[in-house]
Amino acid sequence: MSSPHISPGTADEAHLLLVEDDEVIRSTLRMLLERYGFTVSTAADGLTGLEIFRDRKPDLLLLDVMLPHLDGIGLCRRIREFSLAPILMMSARGDSLDVVSGLEAGADDYVVKPCESAVLVARIRSLLRRASFTPVPDTTPETAVLVFGELTIDTRGMDVLRGGEPVALTPTELRMLLEFAASPGVVLERRTLLSRVWDHAWHGDTRVVDLHVQRLRAKIGSDRIETVRGFGYKFRR
Repeated sequence: MSSPHISPGTADEAHLLLVEDDEVIRSTLRMLLERYGFTVSTAADGLTGLEIFRDRKPDLLLLDVMLPHLDGIGLCRRIREFSLAPILMMSARGDSLDVVSGLEAGADDYVVKPCESAVLVARIRSLLRRASFTPVPDTTPETAVLVFGELTIDTRGMDVLRGGEPVALTPTELRMLLEFAASPGVVLERRTLLSRVWDHAWHGDTRVVDLHVQRLRAKIGSDRIETVRGFGYKFRR
């Protein structure tokens, strides 16, 4: 896979929290990310990472799966109890249960270690752009609110209601929902969703899409997104 060319020093000073127990990897990654303009806090275990996250409220969490005291999966679940900040998991086994478990726990994306620096930074920047995403819908104020049964989507205020109750969505889940809502009744292939939502060229498997669809279904209604076998997914009107 070819790596995108990324120049250091253009990260807009986003604050990252890196949770990695290996001291050499932690130090190397911190220097790399700081070289690209990020402010980086670090932790060597999951419980310390949770404490730092609560205290400093970073823009993005980058964490390893295998951590002492509280592993990356557990930390991801704890963070999701009170925060929708982007989470990028790092796994040394890309074809293992780690990837699925991390995404099910609430991670937005993952990378397999060892990972090229340009790829890692591209994934981080993609998540940060997604978190700050503000669409400019081609609608009038009267049509900016979309209604699908009990589901209401305000595409300008970025609010989602189900049965009149607010639905808390991560930036990735919200981007995915907006893509579906913009094309109700149209089958969207997994590769199309990867390109539009994840904002980077993905050459691995498409489990990341399937697991995010599962999470989105749990929040907006299991029958709202239909699986079209062999093709992708369709948002029901």
